[in-house]
Amino acid sequence: MGQKPAIIWLTGLSGAGKSTIANLVEEELARLGKQSFLLDGDNLLLGLNRDLSFSETDRIENIRRVGEVAKLMADAGLIVLTAFISPFRADRARARRAAGDHPFFEVYIDTPLEVAEARDAKGLYGMARAGKIADFTGISSPYEPPEDPDLVLPAAEESAEVCAAMVVARLKADGLL
Repeated sequence: MGQKPAIIWLTGLSGAGKSTIANLVEEELARLGKQSFLLDGDNLLLGLNRDLSFSETDRIENIRRVGEVAKLMADAGLIVLTAFISPFRADRARARRAAGDHPFFEVYIDTPLEVAEARDAKGLYGMARAGKIADFTGISSPYEPPEDPDLVLPAAEESAEVCAAMVVARLKADGLL
């Protein structure tokens, strides 16, 4: 393929902008002639992970599966983007280990809860606050921000386009593009 495979792991609250930013990065990678694939939480819940709930145990299994699939795709030479809440540090660390020798970039979409909640077009936060959704990250279940991410995107202050450009710039700076 003539490119360096890598895994770019976007993490943050629901409504932080993970999917939007990941889609913009994927578009730029295509423009640059790079082969990539986006693994998105919503899409995997419809197929590979449809047997999982939002319990802590199932969220751990969800991220384990995503880490393994990302590794397989990187083994095939792709630049893999993942857009998952992935709320637990230990699970993100496990995904990093699963990447093996492939570069793994943990990208924290730093969006305060109140901003993510204001962006919530599906009304999920409201349902969680009303007790209609159990184990909702940021409300009734914790989100553990990365302690030492490879990149922090200030998505409350910057546009998704600027944040995506920051990811691409980092990949270029690290010699992956």
